[in-house]
Amino acid sequence: MSKLGNLRSGVVRKPNETMRLLVTIFVGVVFGFFIGVSFPTLTLTRFNLPSSLIPSIDLSYIEDRNSAFSTQSLWQHAWSSVIRQNRSQTAESRNLTDTTKIWVPTNPRGAERLPPSIIASESDFYLRRLWGKPSEDLTIKPKYLVTFTVGLNQKENIDAAVKKFSDNFTILLFHYDGLTTEWDEFEWSKRAIHVSARKQTKWWYAKRFLHPDIVASYDYIFIWDEDLGVEHFDAEEYIKLVRKHGLEISQPGVDPDRALTWQMTKRRDGREVHKETKEKPGWCANPHLPPCAAFVEIMAPVFSREAWRCVWHMLQNDLVHGWGLDFALRRCVEPAHEKIGVVDSQWIVHQSVPSLGTQGQSVDGKAPWLGVLYTKLVVFKYVPRLQFCLILNSLLD
Repeated sequence: MSKLGNLRSGVVRKPNETMRLLVTIFVGVVFGFFIGVSFPTLTLTRFNLPSSLIPSIDLSYIEDRNSAFSTQSLWQHAWSSVIRQNRSQTAESRNLTDTTKIWVPTNPRGAERLPPSIIASESDFYLRRLWGKPSEDLTIKPKYLVTFTVGLNQKENIDAAVKKFSDNFTILLFHYDGLTTEWDEFEWSKRAIHVSARKQTKWWYAKRFLHPDIVASYDYIFIWDEDLGVEHFDAEEYIKLVRKHGLEISQPGVDPDRALTWQMTKRRDGREVHKETKEKPGWCANPHLPPCAAFVEIMAPVFSREAWRCVWHMLQNDLVHGWGLDFALRRCVEPAHEKIGVVDSQWIVHQSVPSLGTQGQSVDGKAPWLGVLYTKLVVFKYVPRLQFCLILNSLLD
């Protein structure tokens, strides 16, 4: 009977020992986990407790119920399993926790280390308040931009021109004479943006202040001179016609009663737009090339957002007057003879005021504006000297 009692007692003990063993394993793992977390040299990211911890323990330790088992040996085995798996994940863990490792090659150049969600790669000329919610700053968001390069002597002319542009236009004035506050007599001037740099032309300003990412909010960009009569011009109607005829680069027709350099820009009666013309014999090697087509002058060009992105990159940093640029604009649209044209029904008068003339330098007693004109035509070598002489003679007659 005593032997039978001992046998039953042994059977009872073994399940109890197994239960204690399992409890010990569980407590050891939990205790080890919290010990590991408490080390300052180990972070939660680097100490990844694998979900496969229990399966990764060698079951040979508990296969034999009669074998001795120590808590210490079990903990050592579990810990080594964690270390082995954690080492294989070290490189990946470092990349996830080290923000300096961000590299997004599709981001704008120079911003590859930034999360794409915070990048603002474009801007605008919208004026902001110093108070209130930014989302409530704009009662109307202008869709178009018009720039004039101006001197104070032409303020009445510019006042008349600006009034032809609705609230859909942001007004930007480039001041080549350094005078800006004098324009505040006009109410619209207080809402306009003024940029001043003495003795600079509109292409100098355009290259530096009209970067495509700055004007990306505008569908069309007008880059106009200061000496344009706009009595027969309406900006909103002009935009409608440009869209209707698919013009990426355009200009208003020019009054035919004034002297014209090119037939292409001459206004045609009874037409909305035209995209080609006939010039003097020998001037056009191809009817689809300038100056017979794919051509507008630089006095009053209008660019779509996409076309301007190309033209801006074509502008050279030392470009001053832009003479000859009109022949190169065709490289920025395709097919150029279809996407460049003149809007006849919205036309202007070119008053031929020598812009920047008073800002030139008198040489040998000649008027300053003659030096400016000579620089346009000869120094940059965009036209032959013979043509320069003909133009100069006509101006002096």
